[in-house]
Amino acid sequence: MTGEGKHPVKPANQRGAARLAAVQALYQMDIAGSGVLEVVAEYEAHRLGQEVDGETYLKADASWFRSIVAGVVRDQTKIDPMIAKALQDDWALSRIDSTVRAILRAGTFELIERKDVPIAVIVTEYVEIAQAFFPDDEPKLVNAVLDRIAKQVRAPAQK
Repeated sequence: MTGEGKHPVKPANQRGAARLAAVQALYQMDIAGSGVLEVVAEYEAHRLGQEVDGETYLKADASWFRSIVAGVVRDQTKIDPMIAKALQDDWALSRIDSTVRAILRAGTFELIERKDVPIAVIVTEYVEIAQAFFPDDEPKLVNAVLDRIAKQVRAPAQK
């Protein structure tokens, strides 16, 4: 899951790196059908803060990474209907690109569970992840869907 063009790597905070790794792990689980324990163990042992195939993975907050991946898997039956409801009427969640689906699941999980993190931080970080993989429409979709979900799950005063 790397883009064709080389973008300058900007320093990321460890939570941001954990979010990116969580999206990649969720994507891998979706495509390969891997289990949560297997994927989390692989990332923690061989990817987070390591060099793999010439790509250096940023040092990430491992507990944040674990909580996102495990939380999405645990709460997927609650998360997926929320995403489906926030999509345009003619779009089914199953029609969305696997990477976008992973981004939306991780972002939705954080909006629900991480009330200590401001909405703007969560939405911005996941839009930036989408921009790392897609040039145009997908980041806008991520922004719109996560914004709709944030309005459902958080009180207006928490913005």
